[in-house]
Amino acid sequence: MQLGLFLKGLLIGFVVAVPVGPMGVLCVSRALSGGPAYGFISGLGVATGDAAWAGIAALGLTIVSGFLLSQQAWLRFIGGIFLCYLGSKIFLTKPGVLSASGAATGFAGAYGSTFLLTFSNPATILSFVAIYAGWGVESLSGDYLSAAVLTAGVFAGSASWWILLNGSLLAFRASLAYAGLQWVQRISGAIIGGFGFIIILLSLL
Repeated sequence: MQLGLFLKGLLIGFVVAVPVGPMGVLCVSRALSGGPAYGFISGLGVATGDAAWAGIAALGLTIVSGFLLSQQAWLRFIGGIFLCYLGSKIFLTKPGVLSASGAATGFAGAYGSTFLLTFSNPATILSFVAIYAGWGVESLSGDYLSAAVLTAGVFAGSASWWILLNGSLLAFRASLAYAGLQWVQRISGAIIGGFGFIIILLSLL
């Protein structure tokens, strides 16, 4: 049973990670500007955020999810502001600067920022509830071992997507000239900032 739960979590985590949203654009931009390791660490932050919500949904922790959902307006507002900040920073930063500064603090910041951005969207738990229902994952309320196995599977599935993505970007990055990287970074920054602006507007409605 535990192996089956892990495999389900693996597939769910991979499927959840694939769609390109603001986090995907951010991780791709970081991989192209700062190198695959920088992008992968950023992806692990997203995977950790997804896994945290997956565990909360699996355990049916309504107290936690209910509180965060009731506070989602200001959480999304803060996340939107942070996306606008990151978008402007990416837009203005020259390619290669992240690569030179991607030390331990850079990696920690990359991981922490994407984790907080992913976790600041409490509506993600609704996605996992719907996915669990569709995939036949029963409530694991009180069964902490099974919930941990499922959560580990979600993390592994999401992380595997970021490994594949950053591996493919390695060859793509090598073929881009400096000018090409600069345009990719500017476009990515504009897209991320646009996502942030939209999220801010939605949080105020």
